Amino acid sequence: MKRFVALLLFLVALGGSAFAQTAAATKKLIVGVTMPTADHGWMGGANWWAKKAISDWQKKDPNVKFLFRTAGDVSKQAADIEDLVVQGVNGLVIFPFDSSITPVVEKAYAKGIYVVVLDRGITKPAYDVYLSNDDEAYARNSMEWICKDLGYKGNIVLIEGIPSVISDLRTKTAKDVAAKYSGIKVLDSQPGMWNKEKALAVMENYLQKYPQISAVYTADDDMLEGALQAYKESGRKDIKIMFGGAASKGMVKRIMDGSNPIVRADATYPPDVVATAVSLSVIGLRGRVFEGFYQKKLPIRIILNSELITKDNAKAYYVPDAVF
Repeated sequence: MKRFVALLLFLVALGGSAFAQTAAATKKLIVGVTMPTADHGWMGGANWWAKKAISDWQKKDPNVKFLFRTAGDVSKQAADIEDLVVQGVNGLVIFPFDSSITPVVEKAYAKGIYVVVLDRGITKPAYDVYLSNDDEAYARNSMEWICKDLGYKGNIVLIEGIPSVISDLRTKTAKDVAAKYSGIKVLDSQPGMWNKEKALAVMENYLQKYPQISAVYTADDDMLEGALQAYKESGRKDIKIMFGGAASKGMVKRIMDGSNPIVRADATYPPDVVATAVSLSVIGLRGRVFEGFYQKKLPIRIILNSELITKDNAKAYYVPDAVF
């Protein structure tokens, strides 16, 4: 009799567990997705991937509703997040306009909302998952290539992105690499805000200020376009290397063709990271984990690899139909 009761209790518990799993899988969810507007090429690609992931998930899981918002400044994004919280979202995918959005994200996280933060990051760990491309490797591998190609001797100028966790990390890493070589000197580092026109203005200033520049590192292909334009219009011939980043198809094509002798390498920084973040929000809210992981929830920090692109491997990274 005792064995029967024990077996019955086990089956009830097992059934309850299965019911709980089924309930978790069918629970109606609302996920808010907020990111910067597509004001440059890479962000245009990121927006495209976010919408693709939302569309894909709506087909796979009709019990998930997505609310998508974009913002042209941090104040608009803060207001969007507050509005999404009022609308009762269960989860938030947040691509910060810049890291000053941190207090608003903290408030949402404190309410028990499942938060996935990506890319530009926030200054406090107010999230369930943080996802990013590898900004440290992205800048380190790029600057090591630049220094080696210069023969470890020359003057370099940097053009930074929007002040944020990842831009600061890229700049610090690039400077740390350059500091290892006595023949390399970083002349200047100014923000181009991940914007072609602003980077063009920064580069024009550099060209007026410094009579000899060996290399330019922008860590971003959109800003590199601006720097290239300023250099072309200046008529100068002293720069040996101009290096961006994120592997836009235009830059990869230049490297493949050898059409611009000072653009010979790039580094990957896939905009589909946003699609992965959207997926992680649903997976996390559904209580699922990665196969093979023994943790009871998703890893808190996930960093995606960055790879160096040169003429030898550029063809493998060229996607003619890509948005970016």
